[in-house]
Amino acid sequence: MLTFDQALTSGRITTDEALSLFDGLDVVPVEFMTGIWRGAEFPTGHPMDGMLTATGWYGKQFVDAETVHPLLFHTADRRAAFPVNPVLAPVGLTLPTGRSYHRLVTAARPLVGTSKPTARLRMTEYRGRVSATMIYDAKPINDVFRKVAEDTVLGLMDLRGADCPYFFVLRRDEGTPVRT
Repeated sequence: MLTFDQALTSGRITTDEALSLFDGLDVVPVEFMTGIWRGAEFPTGHPMDGMLTATGWYGKQFVDAETVHPLLFHTADRRAAFPVNPVLAPVGLTLPTGRSYHRLVTAARPLVGTSKPTARLRMTEYRGRVSATMIYDAKPINDVFRKVAEDTVLGLMDLRGADCPYFFVLRRDEGTPVRT
């Protein structure tokens, strides 16, 4: 079985390999997720691979179990992040690859930005183990987290109707301000 570091440096692994790696990681309690997390894609051949990077996705913010900003995007100058309302974001949509949509997202900030939390954290069972899970308020999406290290988690997006999960990595990053 691949280790997390091997999988990350390989550039792309299969969904089955990612699930095996995910299953071998420790679960995390809700409290562990509190803070600001910088996101990165974890390519597995999923149709959404590359989309978050192309849109200027920054990561997620977990203030507490009831106050979660599931989609943070870089500001135009990339010195801060702002929360986007997932109802207005095309979560699950695939975009043509090789292009940057960051300018479009930042230009749409007055329309898609929000100061209100749009998700919450709960402990749920997934693949036979109970771990912290981010539940979107208005989308049929659950993001399940497993611990890689004290400052790193592997996330798995379980989207209703999708053939396979979408994987991503979150690293704790308290240095970037979030502007709501």
